[in-house]
Amino acid sequence: MRRLSAVPVLTVMLFQPASGQDPLRLLQTIDLPRVEGRIDHLSIDTSTQRLFVAALGNNTVEVVDLRNATVKSVLSFHEPQGVQIVPDVKRVAVANGQSGDVSWLDSADLHVARTTALGDDADNVRYDTAAKRLYVGYGSGALSAIGTVAGRVVAEVKLAGHPESFQLERSGSRIFVNVPTAGQIAVVDQRSMKVVATWPVVTAKSNFPMALDEANHRLFVGCRQPAKVLVYDTASGKETGSFDIVGDTDDLFYDAARKRLYVSGGEGYVDVFQEQDATRFARIAHVATAAGARTSLFVPEQSRLYLAVPHRGNQKAEIRIYEAR
Repeated sequence: MRRLSAVPVLTVMLFQPASGQDPLRLLQTIDLPRVEGRIDHLSIDTSTQRLFVAALGNNTVEVVDLRNATVKSVLSFHEPQGVQIVPDVKRVAVANGQSGDVSWLDSADLHVARTTALGDDADNVRYDTAAKRLYVGYGSGALSAIGTVAGRVVAEVKLAGHPESFQLERSGSRIFVNVPTAGQIAVVDQRSMKVVATWPVVTAKSNFPMALDEANHRLFVGCRQPAKVLVYDTASGKETGSFDIVGDTDDLFYDAARKRLYVSGGEGYVDVFQEQDATRFARIAHVATAAGARTSLFVPEQSRLYLAVPHRGNQKAEIRIYEAR
């Protein structure tokens, strides 16, 4: 029981939005008291206006009530990395890197309702609403599908290395998985849970975050060495371009309504890129944030970007909330 407490390069230009407004406006900061160490991924329950923050280095999940800016800590996790709201069963799934399992919290009182054992280094999580499956990457190379009703593993696929970010098609059956140690993107069929293709990542290395523009058949892959976004055509599997970004990125998001890409990096910036046409992106903002603030969450229905800032020296652990304009 937890207690509460060499391909064509996309042209990137400097560009001023026609409105003259900053594309991201800081609305609010919310302190995360007593949170130490690295902060990993975030998830939001829009029905209750609560933000769940995987405080990996603190072995807690921080629950931020956005209505009144209060914070509760759920204690005694084991390096929580991924966190995902699963509304159909009123649970919050937390992937623990050290213990290699998934804790299922009751979304009402946050007690642990069940635990699903996987293996070491349980990491990124995604939820398929239609199939009622939770996908979790873990270990030296595996992606598991867990049925959310019973909380049992129903299928698994082996990969060539530890999976980082992955994205699910909504109108198709593919899962795109970053596998940085293998220098590839693995394409997994959701129905058969088999790898049906691998796309090499050659222009840059350390491909960690990923975003999918499914309508336009584009996959955005964030790399750290060097700091670039690579763009892939999901129809052909070919890289169509690349552009420079903030260093040490761990999250990126495509804003379909505004045709923008948001990239958060531990170098201390959030980059905002505006699509000019199919082959041109313009960096319209290079927003100074804080050292180590590399994880974030964009919520399209709110037009909000939530950024996790870790405690470093005089720098407080906090959540910064930006409005996309």
